[in-house]
Amino acid sequence: MNLTITKEQIIAGLQAVQNVVSTRTTLPILSNVLLRAEDGKVEFTATDLDVTVACSVEAKVTKPGATTVPVKKLFGIVRELQGEIEIETDEKNVTSIRSGGSYFKIHGLAADEFPPLPKFKDDKKVSLKQETVRAMLKKTSFAVSTDESRYVLNGIFVSMKDGKMTFVATDGRRLALVDEEVELSENSTGEFIVPAKAVNELNRLLQDKGDVEIKFGENQASFSLKDDKGFSVLLVSKLIEGNYPNYRQVIPGEPKERIPLGREELLQALRRAEIMTSEKANSVKMSFGKNTLAITANSPEVGEARETLAVNYKGKEMAIAFNPRYLIDPLAALSEDEVFIELIDELSPGVLKTNSPFLYVVMPMRLS
Repeated sequence: MNLTITKEQIIAGLQAVQNVVSTRTTLPILSNVLLRAEDGKVEFTATDLDVTVACSVEAKVTKPGATTVPVKKLFGIVRELQGEIEIETDEKNVTSIRSGGSYFKIHGLAADEFPPLPKFKDDKKVSLKQETVRAMLKKTSFAVSTDESRYVLNGIFVSMKDGKMTFVATDGRRLALVDEEVELSENSTGEFIVPAKAVNELNRLLQDKGDVEIKFGENQASFSLKDDKGFSVLLVSKLIEGNYPNYRQVIPGEPKERIPLGREELLQALRRAEIMTSEKANSVKMSFGKNTLAITANSPEVGEARETLAVNYKGKEMAIAFNPRYLIDPLAALSEDEVFIELIDELSPGVLKTNSPFLYVVMPMRLS
């Protein structure tokens, strides 16, 4: 294999893939990145066997071929080089790197030792804009559970049916849901759970421009990202096996009160109130009175905070307590100026909505 590549292209390719490489692995090949050069492109692929990321960038390929090299060493070298970089690999998988007056030689492993990518059927797929999927993940991924004993909650539930794509995340104390209308063929309906590691990688890789094609099979899903500059990334992930709980049961019925609020104003008030909470007293009380909302935080060992907002509220006086972080997370992820809080009573879950297809349920805390 012999190729010449600019520093910008090789850095872009390696940055896209190297995050998934595990530092603690018993298989040496999993510390390596696969380089495959042909037809004016070089493709970089890295995997931890659960998540695989491949990125294709432009290069001048004089002799096609493939090899694997330790990804951290390769990235460390090319980051410090300037100008064009020449890469050459011999039949013993020893790779030489030249740039200006610099010369490096790295020992690698054969490309055929690298785990192959799975194949997907062409009918189970859906295409969307990258910015759409990025926004959907942003509005849900913060609610993914980190409790490993409830592993089905350690990812985002994706449902594709009735002309809609739905993302759901919950940790048992809160639930975030977002819908998007999509064109689905009869064969492309289905449900699956994407694990948190793949979700985090997608959050990092998705751009504001270009399309994403999602394909899924029995136990794997792939996300193919392409932009108008010819930069393409493929992410393949194992899916979480198991049945996702019936999230529809958690969504409360008809609310007694629906209160419109300025998102940014509420977010800033909650952030200030949160400062005065502690591990023992991690709730803020929201007291609704005539045209006012008082947000108070009170912890005996720290002190107290009080915020007053003018709101459009005509109902009877009501107070409800929440963990402030569980309101700050969705408010920070949304972009709308106005949000709506729907309440039934002090003990029922609160619901946060916007004028877009977004819904967030949060369990109240006991009023002390």
